[in-house]
Order: sequence, then structure tokens, then C-alpha cells
Amino acid sequence: MEVIGAQLALFRINAGLTQRGLGERSTASEETIASIEQGRRALMPHLATEFDQLLNTGGALATGVAKLPPKEKYPIWAEDFMAYERQALSLGWYENGVIPGLLQTEDYARATFRSKIPHLSEEKVEQSVTDRLERQQILHKTNPVTASFVISEATVLSNIGGREIMRGQISHLRQCAELTGVSVQVLPLKREHHAGLDGPFVLLETADHQHLAYTEAQRSSELTSDADEVSILAQKYGMLRMQALDAEETMGLLDRLLGER
Repeated sequence: MEVIGAQLALFRINAGLTQRGLGERSTASEETIASIEQGRRALMPHLATEFDQLLNTGGALATGVAKLPPKEKYPIWAEDFMAYERQALSLGWYENGVIPGLLQTEDYARATFRSKIPHLSEEKVEQSVTDRLERQQILHKTNPVTASFVISEATVLSNIGGREIMRGQISHLRQCAELTGVSVQVLPLKREHHAGLDGPFVLLETADHQHLAYTEAQRSSELTSDADEVSILAQKYGMLRMQALDAEETMGLLDRLLGER
């Protein structure tokens, strides 16, 4: 990634552009360009092609990205995903362990960070909570992202943080389901089979209509624009939406859970 970043910086300078200038001419922000050039963020294939055209590189960047070893092709840090998330036109999120970060209350988020092993310092916990709440602003913008969430029933039946925190979280989840452009569906535990057994994932459409997929494991994460991989997860997500409760049924379930708590 560092070599590709250095090449981008060289091509940009040779073209007589600052990072801000390139950002004004492309779909990438000045911050994103700086991160790529410093080797802190991978250059995604669609941006490589765009920069090649703007900087007249003869396709050098796209070719370089295509030749990278698999482990270096795509970002492995959640920060890269969040950068695209902030500018997304739409996203589809399947989660089976916890409530998706964009739908968490402050108390629930704090409880999840306090559950991490190795344990985080209170300062790190509070900073992580603040960062997570800031991410949620994409659901409240003047032109909010179109967001679909499918969550396992296990996430709303759990007791993360305790009874009162979970009651507040379920109430908040119901409020989020009424936001413009937001859909929340619960996947019942009683389903004999479903398409989400391989774990959580997020599908995302960028401002320039690039389709990406993000997955996480215990100690790693991957953001990919590979068409085959994105297509497979899109097929899974479509099936999950059919296997989940619809919006009205989900509201009814959340109301019943609130009554029980």
C-alpha cells in the first residue's frame, strides 16, 4: 500500500495538483487522498481508475492495485470502511451478535466496548463511544443514507449491559425503524435455515455507485470491491430479507419485548 500511495503522490505532484485540488476534481476527499498517499489507507480499484484518468497515468495505478498481493489489495482496518460509510448512498447490514453500531444507544455501545478482551481503559471506552455516536449522523442528514438492517433475534433477546440498558436499546431500535430511509428487520431464531450462518457483513454503495462489501472476524476485517464477492453477499442479503420478519412484524416483536421488560 505504501508503494501505491507514493506513486499516487508522485503522479499528483507531476500533474501540478495539491491533495485538495485532486479532491475537488474527484470523488475522493482530501483526507482520503492524504491517507492513501501516506500508506494508511488502501487505494480501491475504482479510485485507482479515476485517478489514472485525471492524472493521465496510462493506467499505472489501476495496474499496480491489480498486481498487489491479496492481503494488500484491500483495507484491513475498520477506519477504511467508516470513511466509505460516511459518504454512502445506501447500505445493507446483517448482524447476528450485537445491534449494528449505527443503531446503538450510548449506554449499549459503552457496554459492548467494556466487554472487549483485552479490556480497554475507560478513556479508550469513552472515546470509542463518542466515535460510534458520531457515525450515526449519516442516518440523520438532510439527505440521509438509505439503510437496511437485518438483525438476528438473538441480539434483541440478549442482556448486554443489563435489563435497563437493553430496554433502552430496544426502544431506540424501534425509533430508528421509523426514520426516513431506514428499514429494520429481525431474523427469527426459529428459522430452520437461513443465509446468515457465515457471520455478519455490510454491503455499501458509494457516491460514485461503486459497490463494496465489508466483513469482520475476531481479529481482522476486510473491505472488498471484488464483483464476485460483493455479488455473493448481495445474494445472501436478499435471501436474509425474505427470511426475516417484515417491518410491521418486527415492530410488533419489539413492542412485545418492551412490554415484557
